[in-house]
Amino acid sequence: MKKTGIGIKIICACVLLLLVVYAGGCYYYGNHFQRGTLIDQVDVSNLTVQDLADRVDAYFLRIQERKSDGSSYEESIDGKAIDLSYASTEPLQQILREQNQYLWFLPQHEEHETEALLSYNKEKLTQAVQALKGFEEDFAQAPTNAHISEYTPETGFSIVAETQGNELDQAKTLEVISNAVEELKGLVDLDAEGCYETPAVTSDSEELQNTLQKLQKYGTVTITYRFGDNIEVLDGSTISTWLEVDGFAVTLDQTQVENYVATLRKKYDSIFRSRTFMTSYGKEITVDGGDYGWWMNTVKETDKLVKLIQKGAVKERTPEYRQTAVSYGDKDYGDTYAEVDLSGQHVFVVKNGKVVFDTACVTGNESQGHATPAGTYG
Repeated sequence: MKKTGIGIKIICACVLLLLVVYAGGCYYYGNHFQRGTLIDQVDVSNLTVQDLADRVDAYFLRIQERKSDGSSYEESIDGKAIDLSYASTEPLQQILREQNQYLWFLPQHEEHETEALLSYNKEKLTQAVQALKGFEEDFAQAPTNAHISEYTPETGFSIVAETQGNELDQAKTLEVISNAVEELKGLVDLDAEGCYETPAVTSDSEELQNTLQKLQKYGTVTITYRFGDNIEVLDGSTISTWLEVDGFAVTLDQTQVENYVATLRKKYDSIFRSRTFMTSYGKEITVDGGDYGWWMNTVKETDKLVKLIQKGAVKERTPEYRQTAVSYGDKDYGDTYAEVDLSGQHVFVVKNGKVVFDTACVTGNESQGHATPAGTYG
């Protein structure tokens, strides 16, 4: 019987305790917002109207920003500086009166929207946002796009990565900070909220990668010309200066190719040039005139060279010629030729550098307009 009496006493004590706790909860939530209550996206759980008023009165917003090196720093905006306050606490009182304090122990997920409950001076907020360091010219750095590097013999072309910088988007920043103030947030991360200007082109851009491939193909070109003992090598270090990059489009400047071929022609063509010649009499003379010698076809050679460059060719090449000679160099007529002495009226036939036949001759009659022209001929 004693045990039964003790059990009844314990049950009564527990019931009494529960009633006290319940009554305390009813009293507490008579002037506190229940758990899970949101007003204008602000969590007001377990707060009184006065708590909210005090919270607004003491409010300041911490703003986390980014330096150009990627590190972070903080600034803040004080609620008083933007005249932050409740236009009226009556809507809060109304919400508090309408909540069922007697069901405080049940999970509540009440969301309420009010009309302009919080008020602040928008012009002052705009000024406060504009005063952030992220808008200072000597502090904020604009982002840079990823781009293709200049050509170097060691690495050719490569992608230079973009930089993020720390230049704020003013409209986005103002929007994010305004929303944070209206929701009475304590901290806003401008980087996480996407408030910074971003590069338009990044290293993983497919278009940029395709452009790099085109440029790399041009950079690997090696065309080797041999003019006797002289060698001319056309490679990426020269071709890279002939390329025009407009956005992601790569164009080979064909005028530069024409100029290069013209340079080769000027350097190695021997047609129509004067020649120093050692006669069979042992006298060195200068021979002018004639149509013998190397004569490059610059139009055809330019066309062929453009196609080879566009293919990324690596090869040795003999230019396109209108006319060829026996060999390159000063003695392009070689060691086998006929020598006609117009003043001495004599012919020498030279084979492999030795005179193998000579005889007197009669050249054209100059007085009758049939003179034999001087010069070197095929």
